[in-house]
Amino acid sequence: MLTATEWEVLALSVSIAGRAVLFALPLALITGWVMARTRFPGRTLLDAVLHSSLFLPPVVVGLVLILLFGNDGPIGEMLARFGIRLIFTANGAALAAGVMAFPLMLRACRQAIEAVDPRIEAVADSLGAGFWDRTFSITLPLAAPGLIAAAVIGFAAALGEFGAVITFAANIPGETQTLALAIYAALQQPGGEAVALRLAGISFGVAIVALLSSEALLAYGRRRSGQ
Repeated sequence: MLTATEWEVLALSVSIAGRAVLFALPLALITGWVMARTRFPGRTLLDAVLHSSLFLPPVVVGLVLILLFGNDGPIGEMLARFGIRLIFTANGAALAAGVMAFPLMLRACRQAIEAVDPRIEAVADSLGAGFWDRTFSITLPLAAPGLIAAAVIGFAAALGEFGAVITFAANIPGETQTLALAIYAALQQPGGEAVALRLAGISFGVAIVALLSSEALLAYGRRRSGQ
């Protein structure tokens, strides 16, 4: 049985990872569609920038978030006027995790959109279907398996994110301490290896559940789309 502290860490980790996906997946879907269906000057450079968090140290990403969303940052100051603070909060942890997971979700979304034959959309267009009609009745249903995969990949990446989260949101028990941060904190304590191993097992279990759930959703999506 899990202890009360472990339940708290697990619930917070799932909550933060879920919020990260809710924040990043719509952006990844829109950006993926633009990258898959349009051509414009500077597209290659934009693609590199959008994937920059994959090759930048996570601490650097966290630092950039502090400069932008911190109390003295331009976006942070603007949000403060509405009573919103992200740094050292659970929402800030979700933001950091979402930024780190974004390029992985973007890649999956883009590939899912590219896998949809544009000729099908062209036929629908010739029959009078508008953009939104084509998007919601053709493109998204056909791309659904890939989009589900993007969500699961993003959730798994956000669940295990460490560097950007601890830099931007710190390691505050009950507020921003995810499983990854709790494992790190346990290893800093004398004799904490057993606790860290137990938390690692919990993290592994959550990952397996997410993977099995994604496989079930993918199978359902393929049946729905006729693939």
